[in-house]
Amino acid sequence: MSELIACCGLVCSNCPTFIATQNDDDEAREKTVALYAQKFGLAFQKEDINCDGCRSEGGRQIGYCQTCEIRRCCLDRGLTNCAVCPEQPCEIIRRFHEFSAEAKAAFEALK
Repeated sequence: MSELIACCGLVCSNCPTFIATQNDDDEAREKTVALYAQKFGLAFQKEDINCDGCRSEGGRQIGYCQTCEIRRCCLDRGLTNCAVCPEQPCEIIRRFHEFSAEAKAAFEALK
């Protein structure tokens, strides 16, 4: 599988939700639910763990990706990701990077 980069710079193809979805693996979905509960305090169910990557059109996205401001901005501007935006880093991506050091590192690697 080739690397699939999210709008924020995270690597969708390394995401446990994406991997579980692509492999249709319910055991991996259950592990992902436990991981997200422990790491982020999120209360997902196994059925919620379905995502085809944030850049997929008409595909499945996990709850947050469906409403993500970063994703919406990139799609509205026709950008592949925030790293190519002439206005970056904006307040939206800065707030997200405060939440996720992993996202910030991935974003910086794209620049």
